Amino acid sequence: MNKNIIAISSPFAGEEEWLATRESFETGWLTQGPKVAEFERRFAEYHKAPFGIATTSCTTSLHLLLVAMGIGPGDDVLVPAFTWISTVNVILYCGANPVMVDVDPKTNNVTPELLKLNVTDKTKAVIVVHLFGLCVDVAAVRQVLPSHVRIIEDAACATGASINGDFAGTHSDAAAFSLHPRKVITTGEGGMILTRDAELAELLTKLRNHGAEISEEARHLGPKPHILSDFNLLGFNYRMTDIQGAVGVVQLSRLKTLLCQRQQLASIYNDKLSKYDWLVLPFQGENIQHGWQSYVVHVLPEKAPLSRNQIMEIMQEKGVSTRPGTHAVHMQGYYLKHFGYKPEDFPGAQHCHENAMAIPLHNKMTESDCNYIVNIFDLLNSSLESLCVE
Repeated sequence: MNKNIIAISSPFAGEEEWLATRESFETGWLTQGPKVAEFERRFAEYHKAPFGIATTSCTTSLHLLLVAMGIGPGDDVLVPAFTWISTVNVILYCGANPVMVDVDPKTNNVTPELLKLNVTDKTKAVIVVHLFGLCVDVAAVRQVLPSHVRIIEDAACATGASINGDFAGTHSDAAAFSLHPRKVITTGEGGMILTRDAELAELLTKLRNHGAEISEEARHLGPKPHILSDFNLLGFNYRMTDIQGAVGVVQLSRLKTLLCQRQQLASIYNDKLSKYDWLVLPFQGENIQHGWQSYVVHVLPEKAPLSRNQIMEIMQEKGVSTRPGTHAVHMQGYYLKHFGYKPEDFPGAQHCHENAMAIPLHNKMTESDCNYIVNIFDLLNSSLESLCVE
């Protein structure tokens, strides 16, 4: 086999994005301004949400949401044990208590039943993660929670994804998206909040700009230059730049095409890798439009020819980048030290942590790239068959 170089992920952007930033430089409006406002409006319209609030990252979006909802010391926030670490970190930023909830290895996500088991009188909010682009049924989650418990969707991986025809943010208080380069569309770094709550949207808009009562656009473009904003809230500087907003507008115009291409690549994998009983392919389910931020398989250790890590090393030798799906937060050093968790405390998350593997899926890939990767799995399976014969 010839050695290819296939990245785990690669942002799809080009001259159109580069040219879109020109206006920001020519006008001198580099920080948050009209391009961010346009991006917020278009992103919200695409996902059928009334309000969009752009931020510096999905992490800061989640932090802002917890602050805006009044989550603080003494409050419990339910969160999946298998997720990117910032999903849990933001709870600690607020002085609240993260309550880990195990995940279903079939989907890598929490379920309504698992969340319900962990609700107590101290539960004030739940963060539901749509991992790798597969949406949790938030409408079902809402039904099992007390009405006062706030629901936040970590939709970092779920731009353009939906379940039962509903985009993220439809059945929750708000959803937070990532625009990191490993996502389907990107602004470099960046995040977006979607919500249907007008009061929450207004508060978030103030909090991301130091708590200012007047926006920068209104202050600089208004007829009274002597007005300086009042600051009645303790806020943050979580503003997106207009350079990023300009890029985001172009990227969003590509979203449907990018999602369609990823679905086609995922279908090739689904078709050609389904014959191996030692690989568990990504769950899709009925009435789910997967976002395909990543294509994540599980390597079953009791059946596979080699361990997941050995398979990843072979892939690397043959020019194919892979990554663990993500990590079990309760197995990370900080959380082991400060909370005393053991790996076996959350067996579903531990299984995903040890066996989940992301293989390349991005919009610069070709069908021949997929076939090259499938051929490596074929070789691995051949080695397993030869061992069985022996």
